[in-house]
Amino acid sequence: MKHTKVLLYLAFLIVISTWVACTDKKSKAVILPAVEILHANQKKLTDLIIYDVFSPPVAARIYSYTSLASYEAIRHLQSDQASLTAKLPGFKAMPEPEKGKEYNFVLSATRAFLSVANNLTFSVDTLLQYEKGVLATFKAGLEPKVYERSIAFGEAIAKKIMERAAIDNYPQTRGKPRYIGSRLPGKWKPTAPDYSDAVEPCWGDMLPFYNDSVAAYPLPPAPAYSMKESDPFYQQVMEVYTIGKNLTEEQKLIATYWDDNPFVTEHEGHLMFANKKITPGGHWMGIASIACKKAGTDPVKTARVLALTAMSLMDGFILCWDAKYKYELVRPITVINEQLDKNWLPYLQTPPFPEYPSGHSVITAAAATVLTIELGENFAFHDDSDKEYIGLERDFKSFQEAAAEASISRVYGGIHFRPAVEEGTKLGSWLGAELMKKINAAE
Repeated sequence: MKHTKVLLYLAFLIVISTWVACTDKKSKAVILPAVEILHANQKKLTDLIIYDVFSPPVAARIYSYTSLASYEAIRHLQSDQASLTAKLPGFKAMPEPEKGKEYNFVLSATRAFLSVANNLTFSVDTLLQYEKGVLATFKAGLEPKVYERSIAFGEAIAKKIMERAAIDNYPQTRGKPRYIGSRLPGKWKPTAPDYSDAVEPCWGDMLPFYNDSVAAYPLPPAPAYSMKESDPFYQQVMEVYTIGKNLTEEQKLIATYWDDNPFVTEHEGHLMFANKKITPGGHWMGIASIACKKAGTDPVKTARVLALTAMSLMDGFILCWDAKYKYELVRPITVINEQLDKNWLPYLQTPPFPEYPSGHSVITAAAATVLTIELGENFAFHDDSDKEYIGLERDFKSFQEAAAEASISRVYGGIHFRPAVEEGTKLGSWLGAELMKKINAAE
């Protein structure tokens, strides 16, 4: 029923958007439908990513390529909007629309977005069903030649986007050996309750968007492992242990709100089941969408903000994962169980990869920096992007405030030491700023 209502609403909107390519771009009747379609496409992708249980780094890759495809098509609504991919490594020149020919660039953007999504996700039938309904509403309101031309343009852009995806080292790393950690003191090893292999140990080899190297930022080394009471690492362990045993209700709420673990497992005897949730990147794509709606951004600006946010997430995971597997730092649960308290459990389930730096801290700071540059300082917003999954929503005075809360939530949750979140935040802030410098340099 909900799906039917969405399609009926889109059918009404598309009739109005038929004139997108040739009417006044400031007309509210044209802008509103296009924006709503972009947000609907993004929401459908998030639902699919949750259903397919993609890891956070892989989800960020999917968001990046789909969002870039959408932007590269819809930017032609405004003749002064430059290509983003032209400024990024690994992309070939994007197709251009034929001069003097009519297009519906909202349709092109939708087709490009969904075509890339179909190539990068598993539940293709679900996505194709959604696409069939959306495209039908376009087809009903457009001349056949305009419809076919717009579809072909979107497909051509998707093809170029996928050519870059084929060389970003994702396909090349699928056959790499498992990473099962080390039994050396201070090094990461699989953690309770599932003792899983580490996630994406080769993600640091991925081709970034902002630069072709992950060595540009001088991240300090991970804290030196030592359980001498006078040493910093021991004190960091004790901080997590003490906080975990004395959590306030507010700290529990913050940890739960920003958990964003896409696959939390529950164990009852020999029975195991899992709760699917939004990824950290999906949470921030939701925030980007909420912020665009509040700011009233036009279709091109909306697509740009979503693409830049997604790229910051992707690059954030690349830089963070490169460091994680370089330092291989042990998780709090391992140290505390082995050295202090065998019965202690963190408030949140520990994700399966090394500790330093904090992925949440890196990617949230990067996304918050991009959103601040694009939409402004002190941008207050109500975040309900995760409400349907965990039943919670919160208000923030700025993107930076939200990022800071997301970062410290990992200490409250008992899955990170303080240096990981502090240095991760610095890394993410630097990355977001550098990405925007690169993008804005020629504009």
